Amino acid sequence: MIVRVLRWPFVGTEAVAAGLVTNHGLRTAYVAMHRNVYVPRDARPDAVDKAVAAWLWSRRDATVAGMSAAALHGARWIDADLPAELNRRGRDKVAGIVLHSDVLAEDEVCDLRGMPVTTPARTAFDIGRVSSLENAVVRLDALRNATGVSAAAVASLTDRHGGARGSVQLRRALELSDDGAESPQETRTRLLLVNAGLPRPETQIDVRDVRGRFVARLDMGWPDASVAVEFDGAQHWTDARQRSRDIDRIAELEALDWLVVRVSGELLRHRPAVILRRVRVALRERGVLVANTA
Repeated sequence: MIVRVLRWPFVGTEAVAAGLVTNHGLRTAYVAMHRNVYVPRDARPDAVDKAVAAWLWSRRDATVAGMSAAALHGARWIDADLPAELNRRGRDKVAGIVLHSDVLAEDEVCDLRGMPVTTPARTAFDIGRVSSLENAVVRLDALRNATGVSAAAVASLTDRHGGARGSVQLRRALELSDDGAESPQETRTRLLLVNAGLPRPETQIDVRDVRGRFVARLDMGWPDASVAVEFDGAQHWTDARQRSRDIDRIAELEALDWLVVRVSGELLRHRPAVILRRVRVALRERGVLVANTA
């Protein structure tokens, strides 16, 4: 049997009616994510796939919202195990989909890939009011990095919906957010520094040599003091080529009188005090006044 490859997720009855798949092919080669919405049996749907599947399940009569909207806007690092989120009247329960019934203003919805989706500002308003403060900042950072939506635009929307549940957390999360963060671990590293009372670092700092040649882009730091903090993911330690590039990169930065504090996942999770101590030592060496807190 030849199974025609369909763009998925898709509505089963529509695909059969269009002659794209037989009923037998639908039963054997595909599996239903929701009622009448199918994906290949070996598929591993990500957050975007789940958003599309949920919208199709709604019979195209819902607005994609929350983390599903963030995924469609290009935000990265979204857990594929999270349920899809829709906004529509009627909140009948269905496995794998969280339904909201908020009243959305016309300017809070946009068209994306042919689907109504909450705008970046409205999406930020929604995802920044739930979960913990740290997770809210991580999610806002990812969305702002992907879309460029400003904290001011989200704050304005928050003013419009004064008194909405979670608004206090959202305002604090906006104060802490930064569109320069390029991974959740970068966000968590920055929050560690700020919550410890250290000066707020700049993010994504371009370093050039005396001839103007690009040398490196640093995760975060204090350019006036030439102190940087870099989060090194697993590939920095396990990939031999990456490791070699890192050695050369650090040597060039040191030649330009930069002090670089390197952070690993293990340090961030289990020994944050070590990170803070090293950063404080580096800043003091450059004459930056910081508290003596351990």
